[in-house]
Amino acid sequence: MENTIYSLIPPLLAMVMVIATRKVLLSLGAGILASAFMLADFNIGKTASLVWEAVKGIFVSEGALNTSSVYIILFLLMLGAITAFISISGGSRAFGEWAMKRVKTRVGAQVVGAVLGILIFIDDYFNALAVGQVTRPITDRQKVSRAKLAYIIDSTSAPVCVISPVSSWGAYIIVMIGTILGSHGVTQYSAFSAFMQMVPMNFYVWSALVMVFIVAFRNFNIGPMKIHEERAKKEGLMYDPEKPIPGELKDDLPTSSKGKIGDLIWPIIALFVGTIGAMMWTGYQAVDGNATILKVFENTDVTKSLVLGGLLGLIVSVAMFIRQAFFLRGVKGSIFGKGLLAGVKSMMPAIYILLFAWTIGDLIGRLETGTYLAGVVQNSNLNVSYLPLILFIIAGFMAFSTGTSWGSFGILLPIAGEMAAATDISLILPAMAAVLAGAVFGDHCSPISDTTILSSTGAGSNHIDHVMTQLPYALICAVISIVGYLIIGLTSSTLLAMAAVVILLIVIVLLSGRNQSNIKGLEEKTIQ
Repeated sequence: MENTIYSLIPPLLAMVMVIATRKVLLSLGAGILASAFMLADFNIGKTASLVWEAVKGIFVSEGALNTSSVYIILFLLMLGAITAFISISGGSRAFGEWAMKRVKTRVGAQVVGAVLGILIFIDDYFNALAVGQVTRPITDRQKVSRAKLAYIIDSTSAPVCVISPVSSWGAYIIVMIGTILGSHGVTQYSAFSAFMQMVPMNFYVWSALVMVFIVAFRNFNIGPMKIHEERAKKEGLMYDPEKPIPGELKDDLPTSSKGKIGDLIWPIIALFVGTIGAMMWTGYQAVDGNATILKVFENTDVTKSLVLGGLLGLIVSVAMFIRQAFFLRGVKGSIFGKGLLAGVKSMMPAIYILLFAWTIGDLIGRLETGTYLAGVVQNSNLNVSYLPLILFIIAGFMAFSTGTSWGSFGILLPIAGEMAAATDISLILPAMAAVLAGAVFGDHCSPISDTTILSSTGAGSNHIDHVMTQLPYALICAVISIVGYLIIGLTSSTLLAMAAVVILLIVIVLLSGRNQSNIKGLEEKTIQ
């Protein structure tokens, strides 16, 4: 079953079940069992053993603690506790009241989220969770649905990280590019300059970022997003209370009436400064010899940095709680334990989904789904002009199936380099740019992607609601990107391809305006 077309069955089964049942754990569980069953050659005992090995591997790898996943879980638990103490201290309430006086429209609330998503470009995990914590009080006050906030977060985090050279993503990609260029004797540009030349060729990123602002300014709500937005505006429900919401405090916690904006701002600043500082520190320690910004970010330990930053944020949020409880007498100190427990419990839905996603990701890796898709590209007798287009589609499907854009980069970038070198070396940069763009697109569509899960968590949105509401926008941006990659393959002109992308985005702007005019017209007729 490994490295064959049958390896596509588990991820496709999980996606079909997600759409049909809207139950993410059930769907991922079915994909996990299907993967293990196929790997075990349909032996039930071996199937159970494989599932156990995959789950165990999340916590212990090669006889040592798997710090990568354990640190993410710890960070989520700390973030839940920080959220609880910010709420108890009255920080969320005070910040919401302050924001209401300055951000007075739904458009403004959405734009704040989008701008913050672009500015916090160091790492997608940190972006998704930090932007959600800051923006959620503002969007809630302006009756913007949590699904919309999750879309804004997800569509500004990975897209910005993948084109920023000073980010955990950018450093990783630049190192890979350098290796690929060196192996094919390409010397006319360095790895860094090649990366920067690829930035305007990443048509999906630019389409996704512009689409966020079109959605915000033009009220461009389509598909399931329209349902969520209408419910938020008319009923004041930012999410469906019947569905599990990660990051949502369920316990009835008291809130200090003496809370100030600082009770929210200072823990978030501590979280931000602590994480960035830890990333610089861990990266610097890992560099031997001359340390540059690029080398530091290439070698940084992101998950360890998140834990260190989260610990600092937690310490500051507890300090804010102590100030409220014992100095200002805004709340009782005895609720400390209850607040801590409520914060931890609020993150459990996200952790459950992550555990299932990591498990199916490990089993799909053993099925060599990504290797099979890469082989399809290598073995196909395609016209070289279609190389960027084909790579974009395959990278999208690979990231969607495996739930990892980084894994797709690792497999497909070298293949893109080999294929361009063997056919037309001038297409090596467009080919690699298409891989990066396609991987982000697939990541946006995948219910098993960790960045998608964390975007739901940061926004406090039901995970499946986020996946289904983001999907139409991701598909529109993918179609626009396909046109761009077709043109760049046929003409080798980045300018012409970008012009086509811009024209298509302008068409979307015009159509979104017409759509809203029609809606207003129908509403006026209904009133009359």
